[in-house]
Amino acid sequence: MPPTLILIRHAEAYHNLTKNWELPDPALSPLGEKQCIDLREQLKREPLTKEIEVIVSSPFRRTLQTTVIGLSDVIGRGVGVEVDGSWQENAVKPCDTGSEPSVISKDFPSIDFSPLKPPYPQKKGPYAFTRAAVLARGQSALKSLYHRPEKVIAVVSHSAFLRTAVTHRRFANADYRIFEFEDVKEGGEFRLKEWKETDEKGGGMGWSEKGEAGIMEDDFEDDVSEESGKAEGPDGEADGQIPV
Repeated sequence: MPPTLILIRHAEAYHNLTKNWELPDPALSPLGEKQCIDLREQLKREPLTKEIEVIVSSPFRRTLQTTVIGLSDVIGRGVGVEVDGSWQENAVKPCDTGSEPSVISKDFPSIDFSPLKPPYPQKKGPYAFTRAAVLARGQSALKSLYHRPEKVIAVVSHSAFLRTAVTHRRFANADYRIFEFEDVKEGGEFRLKEWKETDEKGGGMGWSEKGEAGIMEDDFEDDVSEESGKAEGPDGEADGQIPV
């Protein structure tokens, strides 16, 4: 039976605060660190938290910080953290491009970064910022979890990727939603169904917009001309290609 997924968006980072998309792999802001503590306290009240058997995180600085702070109680009972480049953010701006593994590993010595292989962190191949590549990456990420033996998996990722390629839901900073896999027909797509509890509440923290949110025409660089690019997407992240 496929696992239940607790999908978490990272807490507020400095690019969210300043709207400066040129910040390379930004760290959490002071508010973001507080959001992680609030997340940790809410997860203590979430019965499913006790059943988490592994944490999968985007290798970005803000997601890893959210993981080690917001999920510290889970890590403290021996649950491992795995980095997976498939769960990184979509866009190519510096704020949405990860650090070299040899660099960021120095700040997170307890985490194994060896699974990250080229072309990561370059935005090409499976990590290219095109509609086709991002949607294929979403399916690959879900497929890799679908066949895992764990019953409950926590994933720390990013708003645009989670919305466009995984859930069709919006995530506020440091909020989470719980999903089950739908039945998959042979050769069919991997799809998720959200738990009623987080769907109706607007995320486990109650901070997220309710309802479905699909792909927008300016979500991908190959869907818009450079002249119509946007600096900020609907999730408060870098989007489009032209700074304003």
